[in-house]
Amino acid sequence: MRNAFLIFIAVFILHTASPAQTKLETEVAQAVEKLKTGMINGDKNILNNITLPELSYGHSSGKIEDKAAFVESLTNGSSDFISIDLTNQTVKVVGNTAIVRHNLAAETKDKGVPGSVKLAILLVWQKQQNQWKLLARQAVKLQ
Repeated sequence: MRNAFLIFIAVFILHTASPAQTKLETEVAQAVEKLKTGMINGDKNILNNITLPELSYGHSSGKIEDKAAFVESLTNGSSDFISIDLTNQTVKVVGNTAIVRHNLAAETKDKGVPGSVKLAILLVWQKQQNQWKLLARQAVKLQ
């Protein structure tokens, strides 16, 4: 019983100490998680549904992909995420647009070659027909 009480107090302190997200910010954070799942699983349906036709997907190498190239690279194995860990995420909603920043650490297996990557990411989301969709992404390598 005492352990349950201590856990309750810890959760309460953590919950009240962290800044509360608005409903819209929570929706955007859920869209980010859905994108992450689609990228790890190479799920064409998720990737197509979570991105806009005008997607501009910028890699840390400077390479820029449109929606078709982004989806294709994740579904054909040329870009293969084994795991993705997102940290330090911030979400800012302005009207029907959201700006998300986070750090990404991932294990990859691009074209069958194991690797890892650490990136700072900027995502731009747009709400259309009650769904948040990815419009733009830019990555920068972290040391």
